[in-house]
Amino acid sequence: MADSSFDIVSKVDRQEVDNALNQAAKEISQRFDFKNVGAQIAWSGEQIEMRANTEERVKAILDVFLSKLVKRGISLKAFDAGDPKLSGKEYRISGGMQEGISQENAKKVSKIIRDEGPKSIKAQIQGDELRVSSKSRDDLQEVIALLKGKDLDFALQFVNYR
Repeated sequence: MADSSFDIVSKVDRQEVDNALNQAAKEISQRFDFKNVGAQIAWSGEQIEMRANTEERVKAILDVFLSKLVKRGISLKAFDAGDPKLSGKEYRISGGMQEGISQENAKKVSKIIRDEGPKSIKAQIQGDELRVSSKSRDDLQEVIALLKGKDLDFALQFVNYR
């Protein structure tokens, strides 16, 4: 019998992020507490930039954006926001979406699978993803449940289950 496998990846649907950003921008333009304060959120290259005239308001813009990400099904672990910085007369927060599993995070996940998972499981690092294979599909399901139960500091998705 052939081995069953799945891939562990950390990817973000760029269109869903764009939709969340547009929804947040619309809400910011319509909310009373953001009127006449120069509040805005927009793409700045690969980064998302939030601006407002006070630190509290720029943090409120961040909260609005994060709530839109959650509603769109995007893990907050995938968004990495910086601290508010004063730039001239306005405060700014820049943040980016984290994609791909770094080598050290892949090694961390692989170690968790080796130490706590079933013994028949094999995990291979392939670039920015991790391939997990076994003869038993039940063991693969057990690994998925194990990793979902762990509190890792990066987002994981399980794809190509076969």
